[in-house]
Amino acid sequence: MKRLFYFLFVCSIGFIGCNKNFVSIPDKNFEQALIDLGYDDQINGKVLAENIRSIDSLYVFSKNISDLTGIEAFTALTDLSCYDNQLTALNLSNNTNLNYLECSWNNLTNLDASNSNDLYYLFCGWNNLTSLDLSNNTALAELNCGNNQITTLDLSHNTALTGLLCFDNQLTSLDLSNNTALTQLNCDDNNFDCDALKAKYNLE
Repeated sequence: MKRLFYFLFVCSIGFIGCNKNFVSIPDKNFEQALIDLGYDDQINGKVLAENIRSIDSLYVFSKNISDLTGIEAFTALTDLSCYDNQLTALNLSNNTNLNYLECSWNNLTNLDASNSNDLYYLFCGWNNLTSLDLSNNTALAELNCGNNQITTLDLSHNTALTGLLCFDNQLTSLDLSNNTALTQLNCDDNNFDCDALKAKYNLE
């Protein structure tokens, strides 16, 4: 009888024991977006792990989401669009398969995509970022981080970069000596001469 009670208790809280592993989704707007996409069926602060673990593309833009807690369980995710929300932080350190990320038009002060080694496209403009760690994103080809508060931008490891939009930040300099594949640059409205930099590297 005690064993049966314990088994039922474990099932009731929804963790290991009944093939009912759940992922916490504390933001109701995020969970509603998952319901709208057919990955969940009710607002209860959680979603079945088996419903999301194989999802490779997630589009939850313009949903008034302020917290993407739970995104770490989307381990197969390659494409994420979460722009035009109310996010202040975005931790994607567990989403190692990402190659496309669009998180612009939020209130981000912290963005961690440092474990996404295959990240190809990153659009994180129109936020409140002061720094951006791209040292592990060696496959990055397209970067738009315009309209932030970024003071330094190290692109020395991003040798595959072909397009860079970093306008309207707080940069005082920009070293592009390793970015020999670069063909597009917009670095206007920073604290250095963008036209001189374009001329130096023969960019339009």
